Amino acid sequence: MPYQFSLPEPISIPVVGEQATYPIGRIFCVGRNYAAHAAEMGHEVDREAPFYFTKSPANAVLTGASVPYPPGTGNYHHEMELAVAIGRPVFRATPAQAWEAVYGYGCALDMTRRDLQIRERNKQRPWDLGKDVENGAVFAPLTRAAEWSPEDRKRIHMNVNAEVRQDATLHELIWKIDEIICHLSGFYHLRPGDVILTGTPAGVGPVGAGDEIEGGIDGLEPIHLTLTGAK
Repeated sequence: MPYQFSLPEPISIPVVGEQATYPIGRIFCVGRNYAAHAAEMGHEVDREAPFYFTKSPANAVLTGASVPYPPGTGNYHHEMELAVAIGRPVFRATPAQAWEAVYGYGCALDMTRRDLQIRERNKQRPWDLGKDVENGAVFAPLTRAAEWSPEDRKRIHMNVNAEVRQDATLHELIWKIDEIICHLSGFYHLRPGDVILTGTPAGVGPVGAGDEIEGGIDGLEPIHLTLTGAK
């Protein structure tokens, strides 16, 4: 049966050393998963359970993109994150099943209209306007899980115009990769195409038109985003 109209092709993420790309189905994001970032946002660490928000795959872009400063905000923030791509179906995972479900890892940016996020949060409303921003989920190429592991000592960092803004290690993750997958798979049947952004370290801050954002995690492909003028 024909459609009334066509939709843009979904974004897919390149995979290091492979021709086939990884199509994005869903994007889950873990909130406040680094203690220092939680503190800078005025919150205490919560070890009761992780919590999540989502981003639309239609709002994803790939590293190297030049995108306009988004409308409706005067306080647009960068957040550097480790992305975990799911490679096999998993539901109510054990820790071993959680690791087996990982397809690969990559660098990501969770761009945030911070003023709108805080405004809506203070009114106990959903964060969608603040978090699910057009061009606000940025992905670098994935590295297969067999080729890379999220060891605690590995550095996660981000610069704006060559100035260091975020600099931490994966040791600072409150909820580790297997814990996140075990918990999240208790609520969703996770499947290939699901990508989990695992949280950002301290040092988030505003960016503006003309800024160059560059980030990296030891052993993964780096990420780069250019902000242009508002449209």
